[in-house]
Amino acid sequence: MSQGTGRTPVAPLQYMCLEKRKRALLASNSPRDILTSDAPKARLAPAGISRPGPCSCYRTMDRHPRRASETAAMKRFLRTHANLILGVLSGFDRLRFRGTLRWLAYTQGMQMFLDRTHVLLKDFKSYVQRVTNQLRESTENLARQADRPLIYLSSPSVSKEQCARQIAERDRIDHGLICVLSAVESCFSYEVRRDPDKRMLELRGRPQKCLHYYFYLQHSQFGFMHLRLQTWFPFNIHIAINGREWLAHQLDSAGIGYQRRDNCLLHLDDLSRAQDICNQQLRTRWKIVFDDLLAQFHPAHAEIFRGLPVEYYWSLEQSEWATDVMFRMPQQLADLYPHLLRHAAHDFSSAELMRFLGRKVPRHGGVHGGFQGEAVSDVARRSDRLRIKHRLDRNWIKMYDKQDSVLRVETIINDVTNMKVRRRAEGQTDGPPTWRPLRKGVADIQRRARISQAANQRYLDALAEVHATESLGELIDGVCRPTQCGGTRVRALQPWSPADAQLLAAVNRPEFLVNGFRNRDLRPILFGDGEISVAESRRQSAKVTRQLRMLRAHGLITKVLHTHRYQLTLRGRKTLTALQAARQASAEQLAQLAA
Repeated sequence: MSQGTGRTPVAPLQYMCLEKRKRALLASNSPRDILTSDAPKARLAPAGISRPGPCSCYRTMDRHPRRASETAAMKRFLRTHANLILGVLSGFDRLRFRGTLRWLAYTQGMQMFLDRTHVLLKDFKSYVQRVTNQLRESTENLARQADRPLIYLSSPSVSKEQCARQIAERDRIDHGLICVLSAVESCFSYEVRRDPDKRMLELRGRPQKCLHYYFYLQHSQFGFMHLRLQTWFPFNIHIAINGREWLAHQLDSAGIGYQRRDNCLLHLDDLSRAQDICNQQLRTRWKIVFDDLLAQFHPAHAEIFRGLPVEYYWSLEQSEWATDVMFRMPQQLADLYPHLLRHAAHDFSSAELMRFLGRKVPRHGGVHGGFQGEAVSDVARRSDRLRIKHRLDRNWIKMYDKQDSVLRVETIINDVTNMKVRRRAEGQTDGPPTWRPLRKGVADIQRRARISQAANQRYLDALAEVHATESLGELIDGVCRPTQCGGTRVRALQPWSPADAQLLAAVNRPEFLVNGFRNRDLRPILFGDGEISVAESRRQSAKVTRQLRMLRAHGLITKVLHTHRYQLTLRGRKTLTALQAARQASAEQLAQLAA
């Protein structure tokens, strides 16, 4: 964990009566809900939360009613868990930009470039080899002049980021170029082949492999980042920036104290100012910044295209927009997160996933008939924690607990095909703006951020429903009584006995949330995974079959049609979650609840 500059107490989320809202707005460090969901203008408005007095209702402290209603979604989650939450921070996580020479990005354009520069197809190989050598010599000279290492990595299993960080720590590099790494990787490039039918040479573009340079640096604005340069035509560039690294760099410059662990800010001395900084990141003049990087680390570009200048078009290839809900105590998030995970895995349908990501949902609540894509939800273990990912084609939403005390909801956008932005046509200087397709170019980053924030808000709004309304006694009353299944008596469950408690904990394991469980999945958990005889295996299988029949009779699990898998029912999830919470509660906590 790293410690930022000076530290002062952070005010928690404050709830106050209607008469005190104006005074509280000036003094509170409440999280600021930014970025509206569907508003056509890119305005960034602060908002707070208030709790009603005796005769009022929940309202937002926002002078703009429309934006207040649009940002109210996430506040449902904050109101539900207000006593657990310190604050909320929304902003970029990882960003992957792409620089493209659009004229050279397709075969016909490349052919036109060769014609304009008077390069014949028979001389294509020698020409591109000469240009590539020129680029490599320029890069080697740059590394030599900066006195930084240029290292070739022969194995793709080597982490380039880890290697660069080790070099930066070893050489104590806190600004400028850290190192240049090179590796042979896949790319799109061109070659000349003979067409046997036409009996003439032909330029073709296809996937190939070539040398790429990775320039790792400590940037004065973005902090630790890298630039990836392709050494073959069309010389594509990728720039990777970590939004939280960028924010930490700006917090240091602003003198705002914080606690950071890995890629997560656990505590901020001034949450409101930190959110303002995240908002200001959206106004970055990206083309100016990237053209400056191009001049520093790809100086050969100006020489290669001296006779026919070709500029890079900068686009955002992948964006990750994260909303971090910071909890007061790690144990509070540890108790809540399993409930959120189960709710997201079991109760979020494909239609809801489409709604989260702003896709059209019919009135009947199902999936639109014209939808031809794929909606998938899966739970996987990342490090020592579980995360859930809902994927809709090439975009997705993730939720996971970050560093034990931060709940992160993150929207990742790779494909902007179905998204809209209110703008003029490209090249049009007058006339009213209209709703047009969202571009991947950096000009539409603000709209992209608003769409991502709206997705996070809708997701958290859906999670606000996770709370128990029935008592434990009401939930387990039925399962603690004998029942009938097909005319046969089935015994009552004994949730507090070691055997039944082990069975209930097994079927309630997080890895079974999405795909369910089978008889053979439970046997190693209940009996161990050592080698056993065939007869013993059959005995264990028969016993588990009887136990599954008992759980089905009590309505805790249901069989998945045409499979050997079982899943918890809604009643089963509520009951087992309540039992798990009761078993983990201390005697003092139970006594306080009973008082």
